[in-house]
Amino acid sequence: MVGRTDTGMVRDHNEDSIYFEPDLGLVILADGMGGYNAGEVASGIATQVTAEVMRAQMMATPPHIKTAGSMWPIAHEMLLLSIDRANAMIYQTALEHPQCSGMGTTLIAGLFYNNHLAIAHVGDSRAYRLRGDDFEQLSKDHSFLQEQIDAGLLSEEEARNAPYKNLVTRAVGIAGAVQTELREYQVEPGDVYLFCSDGLSDMLQDETMSQLIKLFIDNLPHACDILLEQANAEGGRDNISAILVKVTRDYSVEVGIWNKFTGWFGSSS
Repeated sequence: MVGRTDTGMVRDHNEDSIYFEPDLGLVILADGMGGYNAGEVASGIATQVTAEVMRAQMMATPPHIKTAGSMWPIAHEMLLLSIDRANAMIYQTALEHPQCSGMGTTLIAGLFYNNHLAIAHVGDSRAYRLRGDDFEQLSKDHSFLQEQIDAGLLSEEEARNAPYKNLVTRAVGIAGAVQTELREYQVEPGDVYLFCSDGLSDMLQDETMSQLIKLFIDNLPHACDILLEQANAEGGRDNISAILVKVTRDYSVEVGIWNKFTGWFGSSS
């Protein structure tokens, strides 16, 4: 796992926040919003609280449960609880500090376990998978633009140039409760997963991101750097964040799971 975040070429500060921990198979990325730098506060709380609650739950889970079956119901419950806690903390902070009123954040989290990936997301930060030559978006944006596409009012090409492309319909911390979407995917050795903020996906088309990852698939730190550099070269109109995860071997329960993620995803940097 490798991750990078950058302010971009236009903004004067970075409201994105990233977290990744290979030992836990955990990835978290948040893109904050709100005035007076409150977006930076919201995204920071989101990644910190989600990570802390996930880590506490994983460490408290009895060993016989960790290695029994697919673990998917427990994994999903862990992710939902963690994001609920982050939502409550951001919302309460905004209530207590007027300068943070209205702040919120997108959030996408991935948990790799037992040859599966559970993805929980709110907003328009994205997850992609490169499998062989196929590059596929795994998450679906919670945005006004996506609703227009789903209704057949806009094509994908028209959507790329729409003026309201960053209006999200869901966010963490803007209300007392949050609606988190969960998705589950089978993972295969050789897969590469990209988690990113819209500062990357708005600047680079899917084909470009796919080509850059393929070109540097054996050097993920460089691939991550190149993605951000190319997004900045295209204008860098927003903060840019990316996390890349390469699955290097089978990690099913049959070969021993949970505390042996290190080495299966490669080293972090």
